[in-house]
Amino acid sequence: MQRIYQDAAPADGTRILADRLWPRGKRKDELALAEWCRDAAPSTGIRQCWHRNELTEAAFGHAYRHQLDQSPECLVPLMRAARQGSLTLLTASKEPENSHLPILRRAILDALHAEDNGDRDDPASPVCFRS
Repeated sequence: MQRIYQDAAPADGTRILADRLWPRGKRKDELALAEWCRDAAPSTGIRQCWHRNELTEAAFGHAYRHQLDQSPECLVPLMRAARQGSLTLLTASKEPENSHLPILRRAILDALHAEDNGDRDDPASPVCFRS
């Protein structure tokens, strides 16, 4: 997790912006981004309530996680990037560790774990019997 305003480093791996709004004062060509996943960020309503202090930290986390659970497809590009190597989630927030990114990170890890466990429960293909 990192601020979008920090310079890219080779250890960052795939850099994905996970904010609903584009960061102020930044051009797309100067950010070394692989992707902008705005649908993986908190909805406008959740974000605005959070910034107006209408939600506790727990309520924000619950609402955002519910949003992610209702739209699991928004995690697919993030999961794909994580499976290929290092993934750095980017935000314009001043404190990424106190933003939505830890919740998003946990959701990605949970989805990867569920996908891995789901693969183990079912056979890869139906069993064929020779008569």
